[in-house]
Amino acid sequence: METARLTWKQGLTFTAAVASGQTLQASSDKDEQGIKQGFGPMELMAFSVGACTAMDVISILEKKRQQVTAFEIKVNSERAENHPRIFTSMEVEYILTGKAIDPAAVERAIELSAEKYCSAQNIVKRSVDIQHTYKIIEG
Repeated sequence: METARLTWKQGLTFTAAVASGQTLQASSDKDEQGIKQGFGPMELMAFSVGACTAMDVISILEKKRQQVTAFEIKVNSERAENHPRIFTSMEVEYILTGKAIDPAAVERAIELSAEKYCSAQNIVKRSVDIQHTYKIIEG
């Protein structure tokens, strides 16, 4: 089964397509103003961890009838200075806004995502320690 296909455009820029038909640009190239032309591979890996756990956690909290009105995840990662510049640490910060959100429900949702449901996180944590933090904002 084909999961992703990358087609070379020029330099170090590729158009990536996945089985669902969605596309994005992956690149290490910069334009004349120094702006990157696409997502870097490690940026996509951090994004994958964030997206995967975000979907798990919000789904679990909705099933627990938590009144989340806004939800954001920040993935902060450090990389080794020498090649292969792997992640050396990663922190996933969950920021939830809502009414009377139960901290125990949030902790359990994060735990279930980290230990059971999030495939991306479970792959990455084999080589790097992932820390989880959360903040609940009443509103």
